[in-house]
Amino acid sequence: MAHITDNFALKSKVMEDGFLIFAAILFESAARYFLIAGIAFLIFYNLFSDKFRLQKIQKRAAKRKDFIREIVHSASSTLIFAIIAFLLLATPLRDYTQAYSEVGDYPIWWIGASLALSLIIHDTYFYWMHRLMHHPKIYKHAHLVHHKSINPTPFASYSFHWLEAIGEGLVLVPLLFLLPMHDLTVLLFTASSFVINVYGHLGYEIMPKFVRKTAIFSIINTSTHHNLHHSRFNGNYGLYFRFWDRIMGTEIPEYVEIYDKLRMKRKPEASFK
Repeated sequence: MAHITDNFALKSKVMEDGFLIFAAILFESAARYFLIAGIAFLIFYNLFSDKFRLQKIQKRAAKRKDFIREIVHSASSTLIFAIIAFLLLATPLRDYTQAYSEVGDYPIWWIGASLALSLIIHDTYFYWMHRLMHHPKIYKHAHLVHHKSINPTPFASYSFHWLEAIGEGLVLVPLLFLLPMHDLTVLLFTASSFVINVYGHLGYEIMPKFVRKTAIFSIINTSTHHNLHHSRFNGNYGLYFRFWDRIMGTEIPEYVEIYDKLRMKRKPEASFK
């Protein structure tokens, strides 16, 4: 009887610990969404909307119902992302990944290098998954939810149908199975990915002016780049970089021209230099 009682207590402790870990992951994911997207929304859509009005990419304005829809779907996506992260990092599945928690297991510089590689892999994963989501037989059942944000706001960053959210979250599978990633790197990846995602859905172009004259502009995406995807529904499928769109001929031809027109309208004092 004592053995049964001890076994039950052990299982209860494991379940309790698992619940606490999942709750922590979910809280971190939700806090990241509401903090980063919320601050961006507060700055550009409330406090300083007049200052940045010339940097607004589309003249139309999103409505209150759009914000609510985006937040509701983002909450669902956040839950799904937390479940996937929990399963891969806090259950026996972790033993089959290359995730590690001891900093000394790899050189300290590998944290930064693996973060950069994770973003490159994610961009490739996202591009091809995004193209798949635009297949007519899939689009209306899943990706249409995201494209209801024709004029996206920061809250649209995680506004996915639950099927698409699963596809988005599963990027952790190739990352964790291909790359040794410290737990800190995973956290940095999710945080930096979301910051870039919020910028892509910002609805305002705030890229520093000097970037246009550098080689960086031919590599990275801008808020204008992704905003055009939302307003035209096709083309500009990349997440971080222009690489795949340029290679596959899916970049919207007028993108640079539209970006330059926006850049010329910007007030010097509104530029982030």
